[in-house]
Amino acid sequence: QVQLVESGGGLVQAGGSLRLSCAASGRILSITTMGWYRQAPGKEREFVAQISREGRTNCADSVKDRFTISRDNAKNTVYLQMNSLKPEDTAVYYCKADRLTYWIGTGNSASASDYWGQGTQVTVSS
Repeated sequence: QVQLVESGGGLVQAGGSLRLSCAASGRILSITTMGWYRQAPGKEREFVAQISREGRTNCADSVKDRFTISRDNAKNTVYLQMNSLKPEDTAVYYCKADRLTYWIGTGNSASASDYWGQGTQVTVSS
């Protein structure tokens, strides 16, 4: 069983910081680009940031100067450091793996595309 498990969400005051983590568990062989998305109540899910396996990053303009994405390939984990948080950053944050390859046993592997975590709530109070 392969899972993406997010952690690190919570309640913080405006101007504060949080660090989200997303760890892939299971018999992982490789993960391509990993990213963070968020969905606020009543709104569409939106892109926040992504990072390739080689470390190339891309962030939404709304968070570019405040959020930093990074990853540890050895731990199959991606991070999102969020600074100078604003009330409008309040949302459920989801981790996504563009393509995840894993062992299914006896020398066989399988791949899954657009693999999502279950989300972690971030609430920023004013």
